[in-house]
Amino acid sequence: MSKIDFKKEFKELYNPSSKEIQIVNTPKLNYLIIDGTGNPNTSQEYKEAIEALFSVSYAIKFMIKKGTTAVDYGVLPLEGLWWTDNMKDFSTKNKDIWNWTALIMQPEFVDEDLVHKALEEVKKKKNLPSVSKIRFESMEEGLVAQIMYIGPYSEEAPTIEKLHNYIDEMGYIKVGKHHEIYLNDARRAAPEKLKTILRQPIVKK
Repeated sequence: MSKIDFKKEFKELYNPSSKEIQIVNTPKLNYLIIDGTGNPNTSQEYKEAIEALFSVSYAIKFMIKKGTTAVDYGVLPLEGLWWTDNMKDFSTKNKDIWNWTALIMQPEFVDEDLVHKALEEVKKKKNLPSVSKIRFESMEEGLVAQIMYIGPYSEEAPTIEKLHNYIDEMGYIKVGKHHEIYLNDARRAAPEKLKTILRQPIVKK
């Protein structure tokens, strides 16, 4: 049985500098995805979405580990896309109006058939209302600016502002949605040790 650490395989995407902003070109990747709205800190819908995504991701992992592919790998971290209907209203001070997409990247050998089997297995074993909302899609953000932020989610704003200012200063325009990748579990890690990749798709002016 072979073992793959996808965070090392995609080191450029999952281990950016915390000291300086980097511009990288992201490839087309496959994800399990759920969409929703509301404050992630208080939304039951968001909590259920995360539980469903991880349950299905682990089901897929074990199917691959025990199947003919015989590959063991660590489930990838939770990611989030965040936006508002009018981006002028996008503010960390009013998260109740946020729209979100919760997603977890899947290895390239995961296909529609495997996802369907994992969905059916989780539905039989667990009563998770959000499992039926999961879809399997590819996403390609292309060029992005990103930085590692270390600290509580509530204090991200200055680093996000730094990221946006850098994008403008370097002659780029923000496109797409604000993207975050959560490298550790907020339920277990101290707030000051939380690692979050802050990412913003960009194009040249």
